[in-house]
Amino acid sequence: MTTARIITDPTERRAVWFEIVLVFTITLGMSGLRSLISLLDDLLAPTPLKDQTATIVVPQARASTLDLLAQLLSVVSGIAWGTLGLYLLWRAGVNLRQRIGAVPSWRDVLPGLGLAALIGIPGLGLYLLAQSVGANLTVAPTALNDTWWRVPVLILQAFENGFLEEFLVLGYLITRLSQLGLRWPAIVAISAVLRGSYHLYQGFGGFVGNVAMGIVFAIAFLRWHRVWPMIIAHTTINIVAFVGYPLLHGRVSWLP
Repeated sequence: MTTARIITDPTERRAVWFEIVLVFTITLGMSGLRSLISLLDDLLAPTPLKDQTATIVVPQARASTLDLLAQLLSVVSGIAWGTLGLYLLWRAGVNLRQRIGAVPSWRDVLPGLGLAALIGIPGLGLYLLAQSVGANLTVAPTALNDTWWRVPVLILQAFENGFLEEFLVLGYLITRLSQLGLRWPAIVAISAVLRGSYHLYQGFGGFVGNVAMGIVFAIAFLRWHRVWPMIIAHTTINIVAFVGYPLLHGRVSWLP
């Protein structure tokens, strides 16, 4: 399922393993460890998980203008994390167009929207089920105030999450693991579990749902060698959640 050049030189292999560990210690791997600590802390609380709330996009300053600037800085930071993965692959001599489909194309749109439906609809059902049985916190996608810039910022946050996660967890990590000669089942498992780990703060349902999403996305990437369909899918799912939540919360009975 992969045609990456296998790295055989022992010194280069050690350097690549070190690079992978360093990149994810700085970025999503550290987020996974923090999410694990957050979940353990929630489990030790006297309040059941379903009665606790995990908020994804929160205000970062009291003044509206400062909050806007802080939100935009978060977007820039996330995009920089994703670009770091691209840069390291480019420095390693990887053809970013051929290997990961780094340049977007109109032909990525339909597969992306199809994946969004495939993942998003069952994912919502899994979340509601996990929350109802006490295996998940109540997830509030946003707590931003109702300002003129809320919707544009939420859309940017949705894109930033998709950009950074898919370029790092699919484009960068899968390419590097393929170069190290790992077989595709191991590559898919590592990528999917990593994706699930930094969603542990949402509870067990968030972990399982994102592992399942990670499996589907990783297999699709290994087949297509294009990351943009998954970025489009991820961004679409997030936009529906981020923008739809303030519109529906308190107006429909089935949304916690």
